[in-house]
Amino acid sequence: MLERVHAEIREATAADWPAIWPFFHRIVAAGDTFTYPQDLDADEARGWWLLEPPNRTVVAVDADGTVVGTAKMNRNQGGNGGHIASASYMVDPAHGGRGIGRALVEYSLRWAKEAGYRGMQFNAVVQTNTHAARLYEDLGFRIVGTVPDAFHHPVEGYTGLHVMYRPL
Repeated sequence: MLERVHAEIREATAADWPAIWPFFHRIVAAGDTFTYPQDLDADEARGWWLLEPPNRTVVAVDADGTVVGTAKMNRNQGGNGGHIASASYMVDPAHGGRGIGRALVEYSLRWAKEAGYRGMQFNAVVQTNTHAARLYEDLGFRIVGTVPDAFHHPVEGYTGLHVMYRPL
């Protein structure tokens, strides 16, 4: 069993991008969990991930100062749908299974509640990403629908995308 990591979660800065990019690139290029283009370059990816206020991007940093994970948090929709938050998470695969993802989700839920959001919605949880879906369900999310064949997994072929929601 892997030892749980105590990670400090803090606001991300532009100086963190060189530490985020290697695992961001590895995760996105694998093509099995994110709907991002697999061939994103570092500059384009930085613009997608490092968000401006009132949105937020954070990093999880271990005791050695190593960035081991990251999350971006934002409004899910504008206008009359602007009261629902959304978020995305990435944990460096070298540090997976140690509670970093859970800590990032819990942090984003606190952020959203403190920011006045009424709920959090994930629009595209890949159906084959059972580890993430299970974590989200453990933290109170439920699958409110699945769009069939909405994601082209590189190994599994066409699979569904779950829409998951949790009230705050």
